[in-house]
Amino acid sequence: MAVDDELSHEELLTRLQALAERAIHRFDLPSGATAKLINLSENATYRIDDLASGQKWALRVHREGYHSRRGIASELLWQQALKADGAIITASPIRGRDGELIQTVAVDGLPRPRNAVLFEWEAGGEPAADDIHGYELLGEAAARMHLHVKAWSRPAWFERHTWDYETSLGATPHWGRWRDGMGMTAEIEAVLGRTVDLIRRRLEAFGKGPERFGLVHGDMRLANLLMDGRTVKVIDFDDCGFSWFLYDCATTVSFFEHETTVPTLLAAWVKGYRRVAPLSAEDEAEIETFVMLRRLLLVAWIGSHSETELAQSMGVAYTQSTVPLCERYLAKFGGRTEASAPVASAVAGKARTGFWRRLFG
Repeated sequence: MAVDDELSHEELLTRLQALAERAIHRFDLPSGATAKLINLSENATYRIDDLASGQKWALRVHREGYHSRRGIASELLWQQALKADGAIITASPIRGRDGELIQTVAVDGLPRPRNAVLFEWEAGGEPAADDIHGYELLGEAAARMHLHVKAWSRPAWFERHTWDYETSLGATPHWGRWRDGMGMTAEIEAVLGRTVDLIRRRLEAFGKGPERFGLVHGDMRLANLLMDGRTVKVIDFDDCGFSWFLYDCATTVSFFEHETTVPTLLAAWVKGYRRVAPLSAEDEAEIETFVMLRRLLLVAWIGSHSETELAQSMGVAYTQSTVPLCERYLAKFGGRTEASAPVASAVAGKARTGFWRRLFG
């Protein structure tokens, strides 16, 4: 958070808490409502509780400088359209006392005001990472969203990020440079660099035709999904933007791409997707490219968000564990290079436990 670099983590949390408490007064909420931080990532998310009635809401305080007010309004517009048209169930934004969905709030100690949005609270829990049938339902939900956007007429003022090669791993990355990932060494950078170049070439060949590239959620990792019985609810559209539709598939295995169950989960996603919308064999064969794109994008995110608990929990190990994934991808799609195998062996030698044991035996 560049504008807050002079604040310690504790100072930032204190000021954001004060801003959240001020923001809830912009809405028609009970006077005794309280704000509790439940997640700090790109944005700060608070659970708003009314202890007297038991009602809950979710307040999102936006990171300064990441999205414009128009960009946030665009996100909320698509989210509302998806729900109104019956494509998916998602949390509805709530208007403030002034009739606006987006409230701009200032607080002493923060250099600029922040935008805040209040959402209805949706029941449900994070899907299990080993729920095969659940992944089929995720595929169905993604297909409904993609069909919706292909038929939806967005207004001329609509504004969201584009998530393509250049803005993910190329010259103008939204989440920082993959080379700045935690624990990067010359050897690891060489392997990742060859993988990035192969991803670029394959994406260029894959193309950005309207049947493959459009408005997507962009972050359908399990933390942004709720399973209410057998109903999937999709939340947190903060990273929605223009990308390949298959990117939504890749994001469902975010942070555990190395697990041996991932191919089975992705196959279940494809099965569910095809119940709702067509997906060619050619497109299915490229899913691995989008998994690698996402993995390397997260290496960049962790490096540029080192202040967050999530980045700190993944850290250097996430960068190191990306090497064998790159090795396999290069061997399958681009041919193995002479320098790549010794890197995997060297990294593996540092830790033969956990998933390293599963990968290298």
